[in-house]
Amino acid sequence: MIHSLFIINNTGDVFMEKHWRSVINKSICDYFFEAQSKATNPEDIPPILSTPHHYLINIYRNNLHFVAVVTTEVPPLFVLEFLHRVCDIFEDYFGDCNESTLKEHYVIVFELLDEMLDNGFPLAMEINVLKELIKPPNFLRTITDTVTGKSTSVGATLPTGQLSNIPWRRTGVKYTNNEAYFDVIEEIDAIIDKNGTTVIAEIQGYIDCLIKLSGMPDLTLTFINPRLLDDVSFHPCVRFKRWESEKILSFVPPDGHFRLMSYHIGSNNMVAIPLYVKHNISFREGSSGRFDVTVCPKQTMGKSVENVVVEVPFPKAVLNVTLTPSQGKYSFDPVSKMMTWEVGKIDTSKLPNIKGSISLQTGAGIPESNPAITVMFSISQMAVSGLKVNRLDMYGEKYKPFKGVKYLTRAGKFQIRT
Repeated sequence: MIHSLFIINNTGDVFMEKHWRSVINKSICDYFFEAQSKATNPEDIPPILSTPHHYLINIYRNNLHFVAVVTTEVPPLFVLEFLHRVCDIFEDYFGDCNESTLKEHYVIVFELLDEMLDNGFPLAMEINVLKELIKPPNFLRTITDTVTGKSTSVGATLPTGQLSNIPWRRTGVKYTNNEAYFDVIEEIDAIIDKNGTTVIAEIQGYIDCLIKLSGMPDLTLTFINPRLLDDVSFHPCVRFKRWESEKILSFVPPDGHFRLMSYHIGSNNMVAIPLYVKHNISFREGSSGRFDVTVCPKQTMGKSVENVVVEVPFPKAVLNVTLTPSQGKYSFDPVSKMMTWEVGKIDTSKLPNIKGSISLQTGAGIPESNPAITVMFSISQMAVSGLKVNRLDMYGEKYKPFKGVKYLTRAGKFQIRT
């Protein structure tokens, strides 16, 4: 399956490599660097690169390229999912997944990679199982490792989950307070044209869980409107046949944090756009221009739109902008020409507005097109698709757990063309 993994930073340095089946020279990454030089930005690199004797399957996350090397044809989504899971586990262990963090915890990174793959095939991928095998770093353990020169992160016993029929859950779990929390998170990807018409709008949704239940609970989660979910991906714990026949999520959950399912609601369904932007961006002959933007909430079902940030990448001919925001603050980077307006929470009684003048280079012509506006926002306690959790039932245990559900809508790639 996977022979080697190379982690490459933005400057093209292979700062970490791991081999499982055989050592492959890092010169194989030259094919990746060649594709990188042809791409306009890091996300444009093809995820699968074919070489005379290998396939390079890569992802780009947190300004790092994770490049897996395989020697035979394999399902590429399988490898891509593995690489994303590796990043998720690093973020869970270290709080972040960047170059300095991985270098700081070099030993634990290699121990994790050893457990995650066995001879190139996935073995232990559940975070609660890995945390029994390899203890997460803490301040005291770091000092001990530095003084003794030995790793104290490796567990002394094999996790009980490795020996059961349910490999994602350890046995003998006990909690004083039994709790189950579910976060329904939806991200809106949308393109709005200059007339305010929705060109495309899609929803990427996730249900993240925090399960702290004693014993071996068997849960069923039902929705009021499950027919909304037509394109879904489940955690291995979900009994897929029951979902197909009854649209009910039946599962024995892992212990702790995990993603129960992800789903996609495409543009075939009507996606409600929670806000719109009034804009007037114009450039005039003679090195000047006008900028006027107002952000307005739309279909928010009475919920507040929060954490609003507006980004506008101006043309290279722009020298500076002088703007006055009615709310929040703005900044302009003269190198990248990016204007960032941190709006915050929208008060419906007085809509946030920013306006002012644009300074162009002397002699520069009028830019051929206006910049696109990118908006980021979040709305608490609302799922824009209308998805609602109906109830959670538990079998196999006699206690009554505390159950909680939170909803969150936020912007994915939300762009307004001007």
